[in-house]
Amino acid sequence: MKKFLDEHFLLNTKTAQTLYHDYASAMPIIDYHCHLPPQQIAENTQFENITKVWLNGDHYKWRAMRTNGVDEQYITGDKPDREKFRKWAATVPYTMRNPLYHWTHLELQRYFGITDLLNADTADRIYDETREKLQSPEYRVRGLLDKMNVKVICTTDDPVDSLNFHQQLKDEGYEIPVLPAFRPDMAMNLDDLTKFQRYVSRLEEAAGVSIASYADFVEALKRRHDFFADMGCSVSDHGLEEIYCDDFTDEEVNRVFRKALNGTPLDNGECRKIKSALLLLFGQWDAEKNWVQQYHLGALRNNNSRMLHKLGPDTGWDSIGDFSQGQTLSKFLNRLDSRDQLAKTILYNLNPADNELMATMIGNFNDGSIAGKIQFGSAWWFLDQKDGMIKQMNALSNMGLISRFVGMLTDSRSFLSFPRHEYFRRLLCDLFGTEIENGELPNDIEWIGQMIQDICYHNANRYFGWEGTSA
Repeated sequence: MKKFLDEHFLLNTKTAQTLYHDYASAMPIIDYHCHLPPQQIAENTQFENITKVWLNGDHYKWRAMRTNGVDEQYITGDKPDREKFRKWAATVPYTMRNPLYHWTHLELQRYFGITDLLNADTADRIYDETREKLQSPEYRVRGLLDKMNVKVICTTDDPVDSLNFHQQLKDEGYEIPVLPAFRPDMAMNLDDLTKFQRYVSRLEEAAGVSIASYADFVEALKRRHDFFADMGCSVSDHGLEEIYCDDFTDEEVNRVFRKALNGTPLDNGECRKIKSALLLLFGQWDAEKNWVQQYHLGALRNNNSRMLHKLGPDTGWDSIGDFSQGQTLSKFLNRLDSRDQLAKTILYNLNPADNELMATMIGNFNDGSIAGKIQFGSAWWFLDQKDGMIKQMNALSNMGLISRFVGMLTDSRSFLSFPRHEYFRRLLCDLFGTEIENGELPNDIEWIGQMIQDICYHNANRYFGWEGTSA
């Protein structure tokens, strides 16, 4: 019987073990999409205890605790941190076969050297041991990044963000580039006009533009896009239920925007026209600047209106949606491509039923100009677990070139999430190692080992073109 979480965890053949330990494990990390707060990096935050760094903001854990019958006051409420941790620790044994069980114990091992299982009996001891370590200098935020060999971080930022902490890090000469990503989701949220009007006011202030028309709105967003570029941004990101590519005229868009600015309710068709117009503009601007554009598609958000009203968004009430993606996505990419305005693009789907759709869609627009120009992004959100990652890699392998894949990201708000890269790398090596030993792939360890290193690090380094990331 194998030991739980030993050095060969998830590596089921000798060849897989060789690929991981000799080729993958030491590769640096480029985390090209995450939600880490740049302020905490700039201030080199020292967390008071493991609850602060591990449970705050982690809706994966929150959902599990709620399912296990934990009262909300121990999750997002005002109970003391130790009591919150005890409730999480008591929940952990019930998470077996959920990726949280693996992630939890990987993170305790990799950051704190703790190999004991977390449960109600070990909670206080682990809480005290981690609290003591978190008070030492090497456990400040930047020490946690160094421990995981992180070379680049790309955060997720609204166009109205000042990026002052990115500037602070740049001025300081911090050795890990912390780069912004342009995410204009709020600028497209015309479904809630009250929020949209408040956003327009914030955009006016950030861009120094008075917004009285759609043209003004576009000008303000373009100024912020240019500002982000000046700040080192080379990535955009969009979190959408689906791509929008309805036909529209300038007159229609101007009229709809005036209605929105006046607070006149819009119907679904009117909202879609403005979203379609904006997405095309963002795509054109990205292409002009040679940015990489990312589209996260398929989340059905804020399903529980009662808890949304109580706790707000991004607190664990989202799920996989079943939106029709193919036809409109094809139309959108084709519209940009036909004008020679299709930037490097990464597509992420949340519904696994769309895996093969995405894996074949990228081939329609990989035109030979750049290796892997259009990417099927790594398994995302509910899918970034063993089964989801394997299915994504198999779909990409069968219908594209996994050898050109830009690999894994954390998509996390926690500085303890970087072992997700290790998890991905172990699964990747196990896939190749198993097929080598089955005679499905040649026993060319040197070539396949290099391919593994490309997927883990080099492909992303080349694709995004970020400096200061050499292995």
